[in-house]
Amino acid sequence: MSLAVQRSGRGPDLVLVHGWGLESGVWAPLLEPLGRQFRLHCIDLPGHGGSPLTGEFEFDAVVGALLEAAPAGAAWLGWSLGGMLALGAALAAPERVDRLLLVASSPRFVADADWPHAMQPEVLAGFGRDLATERTATLRRFLSLVARGAPDAGVLRALRRRLVEAPAPVPAALAGGLAILAGCDLRSALTRLEVPLAALFGGRDALVPAGVAGDLARLCPALRVQSLPAAGHAPFLSHPGEFVAAAAALLA
Repeated sequence: MSLAVQRSGRGPDLVLVHGWGLESGVWAPLLEPLGRQFRLHCIDLPGHGGSPLTGEFEFDAVVGALLEAAPAGAAWLGWSLGGMLALGAALAAPERVDRLLLVASSPRFVADADWPHAMQPEVLAGFGRDLATERTATLRRFLSLVARGAPDAGVLRALRRRLVEAPAPVPAALAGGLAILAGCDLRSALTRLEVPLAALFGGRDALVPAGVAGDLARLCPALRVQSLPAAGHAPFLSHPGEFVAAAAALLA
């Protein structure tokens, strides 16, 4: 799969991987401030934005496509689903990934008995059922959860604007993304990660609670973590200045 990449900025290479249902345009508030420190490579996932879906939206295939689109030796920043895929890239090809920053992301998106700080499986399953009949309404409902915890309505307006302005995601890509979120579990693989890892969370995140930081630290003792206490699931939209400062420090 050949993926669309928007490049800007100057400095060391930094790959940005967006989350479910959106595209690389979601990074717009970061292009100027983060682009002063990094050469940004904003990749559209298959079936999103300008990237076609030419096969199955399946974990290994998407990770492989991301690695083909990204420059070798870059730092990676992955948000939500994008963080899980970026982690997959770092595990599959550590020689191509210099370091990794997970933003509101973790190696397992749904909760179980020993992984409490995550989304309940039945909630995610509900999105999958609704997606088949009410795609736009389901996306809008998901984005409401993304925006929950933000200090004002600006985040929700920005996310919904992307739904209107960007090409509609391919239904098969949306379904594949939900399947990855529901079934992917990289916790055991995380213990053999060879790439420096950091994580940034929103203290009010309704999808990936900041409490997962402690669970991650037990799996990866070298993990560097920071939280923006007043942010939700999209801290780069609600607190762009604080986010850029924190991300740059964690990637240093």
